[in-house]
Amino acid sequence: MNFLITGAAGFLGSALANRLAREGHQVRGLDDLSTGDPQALTSDVHFTRGDVNDRPKLWTLLQDVDCVYHFAARVSVQESVLYPREYNAVNVGGTVSLMEAMRDVGVRRVVLVSSGAIYGDQGEQPLRETMTPNPRSPYAVSKLAAEFYVNTIGDLWNIETVSLRVFNAYGPGQQLPASHPPVVANYLRQALRNGSLVVHGDGSQTRDYVYVDDVVVALVAASTAPNLDGLVINVGSGREMQVRELVRAVLDVTGSTSEPIYSPNAAGGVSRMCADLALAEKKLGYRPSIALEEGLRLTLQRDSRFKK
Repeated sequence: MNFLITGAAGFLGSALANRLAREGHQVRGLDDLSTGDPQALTSDVHFTRGDVNDRPKLWTLLQDVDCVYHFAARVSVQESVLYPREYNAVNVGGTVSLMEAMRDVGVRRVVLVSSGAIYGDQGEQPLRETMTPNPRSPYAVSKLAAEFYVNTIGDLWNIETVSLRVFNAYGPGQQLPASHPPVVANYLRQALRNGSLVVHGDGSQTRDYVYVDDVVVALVAASTAPNLDGLVINVGSGREMQVRELVRAVLDVTGSTSEPIYSPNAAGGVSRMCADLALAEKKLGYRPSIALEEGLRLTLQRDSRFKK
């Protein structure tokens, strides 16, 4: 198959691009490199630097493409609180530009990579796709708007669409920006340095941490599975874990003597998050296979930044 992956130099985008290329597919990647790393892509991925709002460039890259994976987005919840306009321009505007370009060229399938953050606080767990969204940040709002645009434009122009709500993905190659780094990668780095592991709130808030290889399995399935049009599907581990449990797991895996520091006055975000995976199993045959402890060990083994 011929694929275009927007945001191809990012953490999840590069993992998927390399997997598809290894399997013999023709893979084109687009990324503006605002956060991505082109070195993460193998030479078999045909990479182009560019903006997802550049429709003429999209028209060229979309020629003869069977399926598009749309990752390109700003992804920091905290940053989105400060810069909601930029998040709207990229995450919503970029999605609309892509859908218009797909319509113009005649591409018939798109997989939007969305986020479990859309659910916000809910009255029960695990989180099911039928629940009413309760976004708590401009980032989550932008992802929800992107889902609606993808489904609406797809319905209007006969483009098959599916949105995968990915929960807290982690693994080797995850970017570590100076501000607001992802929690798993940051904790591993701090533990290996015997630095402090800062926990916002009391650490009782829960998240669903899913290893990158499991996410890629779901993504690959979404390109060809039948009867997905218009669906939203969760992709996670299905395991609910407190942040303080994550801290203990990181310390055990690294053998670190680091101490967690609790910041009770800092907001810990949504109180609970765990993905219901029944629909993912039914529609994608998806069953995550890598538990957190194993995923942490694999991250340490496969990511050169974590070598002692």
